Amino acid sequence: MLIVDTGPLVATADRGDPDHAACDELLEVSAPLVTTALVIAEAAFLIARNVGIAGEVALAADVAEGRLVVAELTGADWIRVHGLVDRYADLGLGMTDASVIALAERHGATRIATLDHRHFRVVRPGHTPAFELVP
Repeated sequence: MLIVDTGPLVATADRGDPDHAACDELLEVSAPLVTTALVIAEAAFLIARNVGIAGEVALAADVAEGRLVVAELTGADWIRVHGLVDRYADLGLGMTDASVIALAERHGATRIATLDHRHFRVVRPGHTPAFELVP
């Protein structure tokens, strides 16, 4: 299982993004790809803005066809999201990144597909000393 943050989804959709090739390759060979609805909403907005509606349609197809699984957050996950956003308020950790962390913790996942090293390197997960950030 690979937990996916917003950045790799946006980079994969945008052929002009400097991280496009690395992210496209990573998401192509990794399975299953799992994320949260907050990530999908953020990615859809950024892809529509940066790439256009065709990119947003492709993202919707990835979800609809099961290439990208959107995991539902549990009540405990939302409590963890709240705690993380509060604890790391000075860092500016938002709910989207916190939802990725909560999901990874619940599943015991240590690898996260992200381009956001600033947040994910600082936050200390509850189940492992640190995340392995890819690509």
